[in-house]
Amino acid sequence: MSQLRAFLAIDVDEDLKARMYRIVKEFKQIDARIKYVELENLHLTLKFFGDIDTEGIDLLSSKIENVVSNFDKFTVKIKGCGAFPNTNRIKVIWLGLDEDAIVKQLHDELDKEFVKLGFDKDRKFSTHLTIGRMKSAKGKDKVKSKIEEFSEVEIGEMCVDKIILKKSTLTPQGPIYDDIKIFEL
Repeated sequence: MSQLRAFLAIDVDEDLKARMYRIVKEFKQIDARIKYVELENLHLTLKFFGDIDTEGIDLLSSKIENVVSNFDKFTVKIKGCGAFPNTNRIKVIWLGLDEDAIVKQLHDELDKEFVKLGFDKDRKFSTHLTIGRMKSAKGKDKVKSKIEEFSEVEIGEMCVDKIILKKSTLTPQGPIYDDIKIFEL
């Protein structure tokens, strides 16, 4: 039985990726150990599955298809910058979504179906796009200041018309993401 590392995501459109990367460039000017998400890998994760059996992809896909059939395409606005768990203990630097009720509803409906398949229920879903991960406390105060500077930054809007089941292959150079299946809204 073969396995693959999988997650469900909303990809960011190319125009917004370029705008988001302008923010990343600002962080890159700080002398800090941050591992940045590659431009082509920017996405909003709806569910991280971890390692799954390839034999279960059809069943998983049918559950996703059933849920997305109840949703029309919608618009999201990427706005704001923050950190997990917080700006005093920065592990992840993220950009947020403004008015994310539809994304949360989509997530919650999907998560109910995934629990039926044996996946753990997400404890606390937070709509965000990870742009970097701090590898040490070096430069933390400057990173915190930059996060505060961008706390209300408006990146722009995009139409969400599909979600994608992705495979993640971990390499020493970073993860490689491949689309397994696309689900149109």
